[in-house]
Amino acid sequence: MKRGAIFLDRDGTINYDSGYISSPEGFNVYPSASEAIKLFNDYGFFVFVVTNQSGIARSFYSFADLDRIHQKMHLQISTVGAKIDKIYVSPYWHEGVVEPYNTHHEDRKPGLGLFKKAREEFAFNLQHSFMIGDRYSDIVFGKRAGLTTVLVLTGDGKNEFLQNRHNWDYKPDFITANLLAASKLIVSQLV
Repeated sequence: MKRGAIFLDRDGTINYDSGYISSPEGFNVYPSASEAIKLFNDYGFFVFVVTNQSGIARSFYSFADLDRIHQKMHLQISTVGAKIDKIYVSPYWHEGVVEPYNTHHEDRKPGLGLFKKAREEFAFNLQHSFMIGDRYSDIVFGKRAGLTTVLVLTGDGKNEFLQNRHNWDYKPDFITANLLAASKLIVSQLV
């Protein structure tokens, strides 16, 4: 049987969201996020990060800056033996100033461009795959891709849920306090 996949939003789900993070110094993983990712690894899931990084289109930071930030993320989660299989980035924002990223693009969540890229590169079982994020756009992305969705209440999750849930066309399958709680919920369904 093919392995399942975990699609993770980055800011507010894996790490503290302090706005447009432009350097490794401003990036820090939540204390329990590494443990959550390690749990997914231990249960055989692929782990993908799918992240909108419109700061590139807005000229707030470069791909080189983003690479340094992601090196720090890999380093921080590796302290517990956790690993991410692939990071998929959407640099697009239609009102940006950096070409060619200043356009509407299907890679920007909730568009499915990043999901399609993962589907092309990895063979995973869609029925055993999940999208976890702190924003409504993550839930829409997951639902449109056919993934089971989890809204975490870290980052913007709590505010988005409390203020906007009445207007949501797509409802999360689960709501958890954080990524670690989501990981425990998911693996508990496997045993």
